Amino acid sequence: MYKRILVAIEHSDADRAILAHVESLAKMTGAALVLVHVADGFAARHFDDLKLRESEEIHDDRAYLERLGRDLSAKGFTVETRLLMGTPSTELAKAVETEKVDLLAMATHGHRFLEDIMKGSTVDRVRHLVKVPVILVRQ
Repeated sequence: MYKRILVAIEHSDADRAILAHVESLAKMTGAALVLVHVADGFAARHFDDLKLRESEEIHDDRAYLERLGRDLSAKGFTVETRLLMGTPSTELAKAVETEKVDLLAMATHGHRFLEDIMKGSTVDRVRHLVKVPVILVRQ
């Protein structure tokens, strides 16, 4: 069924919901997990073009992602982690292609109400950009 599942990690409480669901799915299918967090602060969005150092946010995001990866590996899962920088919907869509995953798992919570109304949520934007199934788990 699924061989590689990309899990969008937000570095928020929503991660517990999506990881609990994906752990069960990966256990049933034997899928490898690719944990991806997209840092999207100023430093992350301009990291390469302005030749910036890692901000505290980027450093914290990397440490959090690596800790999740170690915790899942200790439970017996095959796990890879990727810290990306930029616009979350764009970077997640690129990661789906480059990581050759066959499922994208994301949490939903609507935490940016006004921005979601004006631009659409990250979930809505990503769903239109990817060619794999997307599982949405409510926080």
